[in-house]
Order: sequence, then C-alpha cells, then structure tokens
Amino acid sequence: MEVLLQRVVRRLLRRGRTVATAESCTGGGLARALTEPAGASNWFLAGWVVYSDAAKRRDLGVRATTLKRHGAVSEATVAELARQALRRSGADLAVSISGIAGPGGAVPGKPVGTVWFGFATRDGRRVVIETQLKRFRGDRAAVRDAAVRHALRRLYSMA
Repeated sequence: MEVLLQRVVRRLLRRGRTVATAESCTGGGLARALTEPAGASNWFLAGWVVYSDAAKRRDLGVRATTLKRHGAVSEATVAELARQALRRSGADLAVSISGIAGPGGAVPGKPVGTVWFGFATRDGRRVVIETQLKRFRGDRAAVRDAAVRHALRRLYSMA
C-alpha cells in the first residue's frame, strides 16, 4: 500500500488538491493512511469516523430517513456522507466508506464484505457525487484493508 499512497500524495501535491474522509467500517483507516506521510496537512483537511447511525446523523447530517429507508450500508448514505464531508471540510475531494467488515452484521442482500463508497468533487460551484459498490473477500482485517486500498486507487484517479 505504501507505493500506492506515495503516488496519491504526489498527485495531490502536484495538483494542489485537498481531501476529507467520512468512514464507518474502516474505522479511520483511510484517514490514517493519508496522514501517515510527513506534511499531511498539505493534502488532508479533515476526517470523520462515524461508526454509529447516531454519529452519521449528528456529525455529518445524514438524514434519519435515509438511514431508515436505505440503511447505513447503502448508496444513499455514502452519497450524503461524501457530500457533507466535502461541504464541512472545504476540501476539493471527499471519500466516504460504509460497509460490513464482519464477521457479523450481514443482512439479506448485504453479505460480509459489502462496501459502499462515495466520492465527492467540486465542478465549479456544483458538487459531483459518484458512488460505487464493491464486495471484498476475507476476514474483517482483509475487508477493511481492501476498502482502504480501493479508496486510495479511486482517489488517485480523482486527484
């Protein structure tokens, strides 16, 4: 992951872009990776670990109706998380992650390894949100690690 992280950081610095994160199942793993290199304040503005639904509502303003209708692990939720992280941080890019790392927590249609990603960018005055669903294999640590790696790869292409 170190080489990937170096590539992301170089691109962010070269383009003068900044990042914010909103994480659930990764427990801040993406923020940790992005702040590992010295000088991280040049590209990393803010990160939220919003593990509970209450934290998602309180800290990033995810609507209770979104959580009730779609659940925490959903396209709608990561879209709201990414939008709010971008807005509240003032960053150029925001990444949100919510998933089921296991070993428990699976529900019908959302097995262990299900992870939703939200990616927010600014296009002038407009915010553009993209979402992506991935299903990773392995134990809890493997799912979390795969989710962070995927987010870094996508962040590289966004930067």
